[in-house]
Amino acid sequence: MFITLVATFMVCLVVGDLVGGKLTAFHLFGREWVFSVGQLAFPITFVLTDILNEFYGKSVVRRITLLAFCMVGLTLLILKAADAMPFWERTTRPDWPGVTAREFDIVFTQSMRIQVSSMFAFLISNLVDISAFFVIKRMTGNRFLWLRSTGSTAISQLIDTIVINALVWGWAMSFNEYVTIVLTSYVVKVTAAVAITPLIYALHALIETRFGIAPADPHEVSADIDPQPPPA
Repeated sequence: MFITLVATFMVCLVVGDLVGGKLTAFHLFGREWVFSVGQLAFPITFVLTDILNEFYGKSVVRRITLLAFCMVGLTLLILKAADAMPFWERTTRPDWPGVTAREFDIVFTQSMRIQVSSMFAFLISNLVDISAFFVIKRMTGNRFLWLRSTGSTAISQLIDTIVINALVWGWAMSFNEYVTIVLTSYVVKVTAAVAITPLIYALHALIETRFGIAPADPHEVSADIDPQPPPA
């Protein structure tokens, strides 16, 4: 179960970064709200961060955070290597139906700014999330899962949203546009965090009943990542 949670977390993080360069918008309350489509993947990372926090302890989740940071870096290195390789001559012809150099550059090369920005915004915000989660958990014990889940996300994602949008878009837009994207993205993230609370409870119950894994003690920094399931 641990490997499944970590693998899903990594995929959502990397894919969210890759598609994050696309901005979309919707109209509500008489105004336009702009946000990155990368936000589609990140609510899943919220769920998984909270579940990993809950069952495996602060030390384990910090190691996962550092590993995820390195995986985004590895993605960036692979993109750089792929970009450095020349395109086949056939792809430069007007009748070529596949990916062209221009399309590749727009989709992948230009996303490198997002990748680098996301690496550092993620590292900072996730470490804050872990600390906030365990501060609340020590205060409440194993009660009020919704409070430590939503509370830690609200704190960490405010930091993440401010940092990543400043690094990615701050140079390309006015201050008012930047504030609009920050506010919209943050509202989307917090709304998603609240909306997925039932999913967190459902996954929490599944792990306890199906896999026989108990939540880590609030004062335990590292729980067993491979506990033996109860006998059938």
